[in-house]
Amino acid sequence: MKTEIQKYYSAVFEQEWPAWLAGMLIAIIALMIFLWESPWTIAAGYNDWGNWFWYLAGAYDKRPLDPWFHPVSLSNTGILIGAFVSALMARQFKIRPAPKLEYAKGLAGGILMGVGASLAKGCNVGGFFSAVAMLSAGGFAMMIGLGAGAWVGLRYLLWEMEHLPSQAVYSKPKDKTKSKAFDWVKIQPYLGGGVAIGVIVVFYVYAFADKTQVGGWLFFGFLIGLVMHRSRFCFVRAFRDPYMTGEAKMVKAVTVSLIIYFAGSSVIKGAYLVEPAMGIYHPFVLGSLTGGFIFGIGMLLAGGCASSTLWRVGEGQTKLMVTMVAFALTNSLTAKFLQVSGINEKLGQDIFLPDVMTWQITVPLVLTFFLTWVLVAMWNEETEKFVVF
Repeated sequence: MKTEIQKYYSAVFEQEWPAWLAGMLIAIIALMIFLWESPWTIAAGYNDWGNWFWYLAGAYDKRPLDPWFHPVSLSNTGILIGAFVSALMARQFKIRPAPKLEYAKGLAGGILMGVGASLAKGCNVGGFFSAVAMLSAGGFAMMIGLGAGAWVGLRYLLWEMEHLPSQAVYSKPKDKTKSKAFDWVKIQPYLGGGVAIGVIVVFYVYAFADKTQVGGWLFFGFLIGLVMHRSRFCFVRAFRDPYMTGEAKMVKAVTVSLIIYFAGSSVIKGAYLVEPAMGIYHPFVLGSLTGGFIFGIGMLLAGGCASSTLWRVGEGQTKLMVTMVAFALTNSLTAKFLQVSGINEKLGQDIFLPDVMTWQITVPLVLTFFLTWVLVAMWNEETEKFVVF
């Protein structure tokens, strides 16, 4: 009995989950969020955090929505906590320092992602993943921008490897005289279980306060963070790996996820269970394309996108902590500037593809696009035609 429990525990919390399984689970959770209230996004949560900083600093006059009542802020917090719990359950949580240059890249990457997400009106999730699934033309434009930006970002990383000396991570010498009575690693699973129970308790607190819908975002985010950490699911790899190693694994996983998400949302919208235009707010083509390009460079420098930044922070990555703060502060400032300057109106307009091409053409065309992406990635995996190394 004990052996069986240990085997199942290891399979769930210690062994890495397949990327394709994670893609399926993320799509299902994203559809649940869509039915719960609205399409899944992440940048709006960063924006709320940044708004609060600038409001408390005296730069903004209007009080932002409280983070504990902001749906996306709560789901982002849930992703972070979910990854934290996953790392604890696997006995893998620890504070992970990085070389000084990596912190500089994390800062620059966060700034670029904050700017890019403001222009595209969404990050790799809201501006690409959910946007494509919702059949927003801007989502496909951002996808192209992300691919181009990832190529530029990777070219810089290659230049850095050739011209800048590698830096070692400073680690504090171990104190051999320190008592070993307390073993932090052994108690991690118990702490992780306690935090997971705490998330469920908080959800019920929201429910008792008649805020069930708001509390649900925290719970869904928690599930996404758990899945992403256990599988190391990363949108960055879908755009970086074909150029860097030729590997197509993450492209396949993201495509599987997109097809499920797109199919589900199409049924929901086609049956008029929600307004068909829901989730269509991305500026096609200038805003989404340029925003995706800038965001793509940033995520390569940072080593994480909007979602993977959160789950990597949850496992203790200090470089991504810098990225998270830079993203939030920059996204808030850039969004404010675009609004007051009137530039928003010049970035493009939101386009729902079935309104332009009809459902009969849009659905097979989008499926063909997904399959083409996978086939090209698989061909590149064999031939390495796009590999820049």
